[in-house]
Amino acid sequence: MYNLKAYLPTTKKELQLRGWNEVDVILFSGDAYIDHPAFGAAVIGRVLEHAGYKVAIVPQPDWRGDHRDFTKLGRPRLFFAITAGSMDSMVNHYTAAKRLRSDDAYTPEGKAGMRPDYCTITYCNILKQLYPDVPIVIGGIEASMRRLTHYDYWSDRLMPSILVDSKADLLVYGMGEKQIVEIADAISQGGNEENEKLHCIPQTAYLANHPSLQGGDGDKLVLRSHEEALHSKRVHAENFRLIETESNKIHAATIIQPVGNQYVVVNPPYPTMTTEELDAIYDLPFQYHPHPKYKGKHIPAYEMIRFSVCMHRGCFGGCSFCTISTHQGKQITSRSETNILRQISILKDLPEWKGYLSDLGGPSANMYGMHGTDLSLCEKCARPSCLCPTICKNLNQDFKPLLHIYNKVNQLPYIKKAFVGSGIRYDLMNEAYGKQLITHHVSGRLKVAPEHTSDSVLKIMRKPSWAQYERFHLFFEQVNAQAGLRQQLIPYFISSHPGCTNQDMQHLAEQCKKLHYRPEQVQDFTPTPMTLATTMFYTGLNPYTMQPVYVAKTKEEKQKQNSYFFWWKQPLSKAKNNTPTHNKQRIYHPK
Repeated sequence: MYNLKAYLPTTKKELQLRGWNEVDVILFSGDAYIDHPAFGAAVIGRVLEHAGYKVAIVPQPDWRGDHRDFTKLGRPRLFFAITAGSMDSMVNHYTAAKRLRSDDAYTPEGKAGMRPDYCTITYCNILKQLYPDVPIVIGGIEASMRRLTHYDYWSDRLMPSILVDSKADLLVYGMGEKQIVEIADAISQGGNEENEKLHCIPQTAYLANHPSLQGGDGDKLVLRSHEEALHSKRVHAENFRLIETESNKIHAATIIQPVGNQYVVVNPPYPTMTTEELDAIYDLPFQYHPHPKYKGKHIPAYEMIRFSVCMHRGCFGGCSFCTISTHQGKQITSRSETNILRQISILKDLPEWKGYLSDLGGPSANMYGMHGTDLSLCEKCARPSCLCPTICKNLNQDFKPLLHIYNKVNQLPYIKKAFVGSGIRYDLMNEAYGKQLITHHVSGRLKVAPEHTSDSVLKIMRKPSWAQYERFHLFFEQVNAQAGLRQQLIPYFISSHPGCTNQDMQHLAEQCKKLHYRPEQVQDFTPTPMTLATTMFYTGLNPYTMQPVYVAKTKEEKQKQNSYFFWWKQPLSKAKNNTPTHNKQRIYHPK
């Protein structure tokens, strides 16, 4: 029997159970409410609760009818908070071919259609109509990756900052725990200085009529306007280069972009979160279970992560197509061993526990505890990747802390096996780590992401060479043979990535045939907002060189490239222009 009062309230009845007449913050989410630290809405709610605020959450409100879900809890004392959920709503809804998906992993029973297109904008516009005087704060991956002018693949156009169409008062980008408490404090204190305080909060963005372009604290970077970008793809590419370069700095500037008769102001981020700060978040009273209202219903995303442990945040891989480093940051923040073991102790007490951890990982599982050896050099660095084109000599590649945790977990009496289900960087690995991983933490199939076989495409992707993957493939086979194991290596590949031609896909098919691969996990490139690859897709230019990049854009071109994955169904020289129906799409997004 679940205790309703142990969860954040979702209904008027649940408010009454707590004796509340009103709440301070009402959080609207495009996902079902799962009280687990892997889901952003639950984390933000728990952080506010810990800070002493009364918080309620409205998961997947019905936006079609009379909007009663938007009014059922009344008016919050401070503000509404909105997130589209763990994925951009358009990525969640549509395939790379722009076909409507038939399911939604973040919804009970995987039911599709429980959130609108452009979810953040839709929720905001409804609330602004109903409660025009109540502040709205937006966050999550959708808001974060659309904070400045961005290419929207599904409408095939450049869109301005999401602040313009949503009419939100403030945008939180990246991980939002620190910002949300400062925002609540500023609005709670009120007074004439409220907006001034809100506009000084790090890692937020807002629209201003007359921003200060000179003077003040810190540097300011003024981009070309949204209107200029609309008229010139070159301008958009130049803007992106400046944005990405700035976002990879430890000490970043304030970014300002004119749009219409206003300015989008993006404040610099907070310093990288400390281990103690991250531990404190995971120590909040999560129930590690969906809200009791979903009793008996299957939520696919929860089933995937319920017995997983994320050990760190951030990724310094900087892959061209990935949003993780842009959203979570390039610097790694790792949880303490004690904190990780405490979570595992909680998981083993859940009624469904069978003794298996599905994942002991992170955005890239083997980056735990890694950072620059000389941090003063990192403070001067703006490289988008610490691994590409070569591994940074200042990177501390010490696997001992991670291996120590693996061994500690393996010795726990209630652990039968702890798998590493997250992606790993095979270009970031030593022999000791590789052997431990392959012999003790693979479920029979190890998934890795070479993404392609053509070195020219891999360079654009910011991924290691195909030769490096072949060496890892050989190492994997040798370790399996020594341990008497019969495990498989499952590679991920992408077709139609900017820079990829049919000749490159022909090479991929030949290499797969050589290694006897019949790819299962394949993806036609999906342009997602605010990534380097998406900028190249839209502009046809590499923003760092301004040289033209080939892009397969038409339906026919993309289907042709995708068909090369299925070389065993047709002669390599006569790949057909149709995409097999069993193609499994893979989308990159932060956990």
